Amino acid sequence: MSLKFGTSGLRGLSEDLKGKASAIYATAFARHLLASGQAKTGDPILIGRDFRDSSPAIAETCIGALHAAGLKPLDCGALPTPALALYGLSLKAAALMITGSHIPADRNGIKFYRPDGEIDKQDELAIGELAKQVEAEGITAQASQAENHAEEANAFFSQRNEALLSDQALLGLKIGVYQHSTVARDLFVDVLKHYGADVMPLGRSETFIPVDTEAVSADTLEKLKIWSAEHTLDAIISADGDGDRPLLADEDGVPLRGDLLGLITANFLKAAVVVTPVTSNSGIEDSGSFEVVRTKVGSPFVIAGMNDALSNGKSGVIGFEANGGFLTASPFTLNGKTVSALPTRDCFLPLLAALKLAAEQKKPLSEIAAAYKLPVAAADRLQDFAQEKSAALMKHLRSSRANLERFLAPVGSVKDASDIDGLRVTLTDGSTIHFRPSGNAPEMRCYVEAANEDEADILLNKGLDLIRNFG
Repeated sequence: MSLKFGTSGLRGLSEDLKGKASAIYATAFARHLLASGQAKTGDPILIGRDFRDSSPAIAETCIGALHAAGLKPLDCGALPTPALALYGLSLKAAALMITGSHIPADRNGIKFYRPDGEIDKQDELAIGELAKQVEAEGITAQASQAENHAEEANAFFSQRNEALLSDQALLGLKIGVYQHSTVARDLFVDVLKHYGADVMPLGRSETFIPVDTEAVSADTLEKLKIWSAEHTLDAIISADGDGDRPLLADEDGVPLRGDLLGLITANFLKAAVVVTPVTSNSGIEDSGSFEVVRTKVGSPFVIAGMNDALSNGKSGVIGFEANGGFLTASPFTLNGKTVSALPTRDCFLPLLAALKLAAEQKKPLSEIAAAYKLPVAAADRLQDFAQEKSAALMKHLRSSRANLERFLAPVGSVKDASDIDGLRVTLTDGSTIHFRPSGNAPEMRCYVEAANEDEADILLNKGLDLIRNFG
């Protein structure tokens, strides 16, 4: 079976997750909540989903399993993951989000939330062990319906987003919304209109389209470029399938990096502590008055870093990933209103913060991005790259400095290396190259930074070739 926990919940082929498997993991999660005292019999538990063809059936099976395990499922329908998480926090209820996020349509997954937020790695281990027990018991999958809370959950999230900026904050901006199949598509339009923007919905699809905001496809890039020119747009916004990772393109249809959006938002909130993975741009440390904490890739590690900061008495704590997903561990005051913490990835806050900056400065987004003078970063991935081959490559590179230097000789000389997550190598010319296997898919990612765009593209292509030709 393909199912496996990675950096963003349980993932695998849709055919493997449908039916019995989803019942097993939903039951295991319920038992974990009950055994750990995080829930008691009869407590509510929320279910949300994305627009994948397989998601409704998986959700119905999970609802049936949760009923049988003694909890009370509430069906929140198709909605953004941060909306489900926020509603769960307000009710002090656990939640399951049926989504494969940005991965291909033939795959799906489940994100698990405790009543206080995302599960951690220890929860994953416990759920995995309980799943083995549940499977051994011979559980059967039975689909069921639940009380509908879609309207309440969406309204609660809308209220939050409509309190982030001042009235008419985006007046004068003409913004496209690439709707494709993201569950955030309609809420995007409503929120932008609320702030006075001229909104143009684009590219709506009833067929699921996987959009990776960290490695935007050539097809998507071409669409953004055409739409920007055709409609004279100031920006285009979008998100991945479950609406927790933002995509913001400038007036030319060129996407801004997610870590730049995170940086803009950290400054917008006047954050004191920024927690971000090692894959985020190395220029962040010099771009604000905040403390920076680096972690492994994945929201569980960012959340752990934020919690450590809170435990040490820090306030103004936020986190973000290179994909732009933004998390708040502390409440913040905006427009005289307190915005509660939302310690899970959210795409709305970073998009609105960046658009507000453009409206406020009356400058094109490309000019705003250039003013940060960050090292030029690029990233891509090799898909269908066997996980066994990724593991062999990483083992080879870690086994000796000589192996690492020989492997990288075609791109430069090694100055130093970091092993926080994958291998991030600084070369003697100041550029960096970072190799990292995906935690939940047969993919190998390569991240680079260089002095300019041409050098970054060259280094990225060489890095991908090195990975491709290994062995």
